[in-house]
Amino acid sequence: MSDEERAVCTRCGSTLMTANQSQKGASRTAAAAVAAFVLFWPAVLLPILEIEQLGQHSEQSILTGTFGLIRHGSFFVGGIVLLFSIIFPLTKIVLLIELSLLEILHRKHKAFTLRAMEHLGRWSMMDVMLLAFLVMLVKLGNLVEFQFGPAVIAFTLCVVMSMIASLSFDPHSIWDESHE
Repeated sequence: MSDEERAVCTRCGSTLMTANQSQKGASRTAAAAVAAFVLFWPAVLLPILEIEQLGQHSEQSILTGTFGLIRHGSFFVGGIVLLFSIIFPLTKIVLLIELSLLEILHRKHKAFTLRAMEHLGRWSMMDVMLLAFLVMLVKLGNLVEFQFGPAVIAFTLCVVMSMIASLSFDPHSIWDESHE
């Protein structure tokens, strides 16, 4: 579709899509995906919880907490958290960046990438992880004092940006001739 062309409904005459709208959608997706990628690192690396228990102070990030689980023998739980809270969300964000911005892959590979991204999106659990922290904190009650660390803000914003990128991505754009 060239810049002068536009798709029009034959019934009511309203404009369905212009070339400019497709480019705006890709730009919006790319911006949100890059923002999610930038926010992912402080969300995973900075302390998400600061815990005070019986005079002992500790800080845990998602990554250190995951490796702590593995180090203490909880291989299954640590592996699940690593996979669903770090690897899958990061892969989904990188695939969104590829589909909307980088465009390194050939068109036939983009279709596979889109399917992989949609499948990973169903299994990534960054937002569910935040809920798990809240449930854990409520169950601890008065035994432990805790404060949210600086990663909570980055974590929440990363989840929001990832959702915006996913929702604003137009899967039809991978077939657009102008992106080849």
